[in-house]
Amino acid sequence: MTEQADMRGKMPKDRTRSFFIGQAEIPARPLEPGLYLVATPIGNLGDMTIRGLETLTSADVVACEDTRVTRVLLDRFGISARPYAYHEHNADTVGPKLIERLKAGESVALVSDAGTPLVSDPGYRLAQTAIAEGIRVIPIPGASAPLAALVASGLPNDAFLFGGFLPQKDKARRDRLNELGQTPATLLFFESPNRIGATLTAAAEELGAERQAAVCRELTKAFEEVRRGTLGELAESYREAAVKGEIVLAIGPGTAEAPSKADTDTILAGLVSEMSAGQAASEAARLTGLPRKDLYKRLLALKDGG
Repeated sequence: MTEQADMRGKMPKDRTRSFFIGQAEIPARPLEPGLYLVATPIGNLGDMTIRGLETLTSADVVACEDTRVTRVLLDRFGISARPYAYHEHNADTVGPKLIERLKAGESVALVSDAGTPLVSDPGYRLAQTAIAEGIRVIPIPGASAPLAALVASGLPNDAFLFGGFLPQKDKARRDRLNELGQTPATLLFFESPNRIGATLTAAAEELGAERQAAVCRELTKAFEEVRRGTLGELAESYREAAVKGEIVLAIGPGTAEAPSKADTDTILAGLVSEMSAGQAASEAARLTGLPRKDLYKRLLALKDGG
């Protein structure tokens, strides 16, 4: 049977509405119609919530990024639902079918491969459409890689900003770091293991090498690792390192009191007498914790007599 035919069909009414934790069979209560955004584990399947399991068991449709990944989760807890693929490559065709089923009074559970749906995945398009159609959207909270990294980093957590993935190209990456770098909050980014060294180097040069940070890798998994230190220390540590796994980079807010404009100008003037403008701006960023981009602009202004 094709995926298209499956999407039109109803779930068998006699299918088991229960899930298993160990040897215990737990009945699942029926769901009200609506779009359920179900958080799934980011590594350790033991982090799946009871409410999430109950939702996946009772939903008329379980939509996911990769059916193979979700099948592992469903099998782990004895859930017989058949997952349907919904991802960025088929969202234009599968999304309307899901909306049709929602409008017909059914329940749809949406999951990502790991973590909370709508965070850096195409699920937000489905949620936006559902909201526009007056369909109820229900969050089922659970695992979240950015939040796990925040609490593991040891950095201030009274205010934080999730920046998703940084741009791949160096200039765009540096521009984005400068754009967010002055936010009085801990910054959280997803990053590729192939780019973490370059990103840490850029962050140290643009935001200041003394700024505190943490590289959180493979959270909740067997090889979980959290390295804490200054951006300069971490950049040096990861410069030539071979890194694997999923990474969240946490960068703390500036903690040192910013130097006065006069003091900054004095630092810049002393440095530029010994090195190029670019090098002087980078060194001043390391010494002051101020963004390199702003220091470079100030240095050019001083050279022009500003």
